Amino acid sequence: MGFTARVRDEVDPLTIRAVTLIEVEGRSANKVIRELRGFPEITALHTTNGGWDLVAELATEDLGGFDNVLGRIRNVDGIVNSETSLLLSSVLR
Repeated sequence: MGFTARVRDEVDPLTIRAVTLIEVEGRSANKVIRELRGFPEITALHTTNGGWDLVAELATEDLGGFDNVLGRIRNVDGIVNSETSLLLSSVLR
């Protein structure tokens, strides 16, 4: 008949995962998006409404890598503010 395989999104349970909310200055969103697309740690990038302009989903192997990518995000020209939350456990997918 067939079969179905279900796999978890996070292959490594020790991976550091986070969501970063990003505020972009003026009309620089397209430039910021182009630059952030080059970050391998950003697994998804979304535009949004409200107080934040972009939402980035991050994944790194360790806290050192996490600290590094946050610094690089904050140094992107056009980003004026960010707020990051670590994802501790998934309770619904």
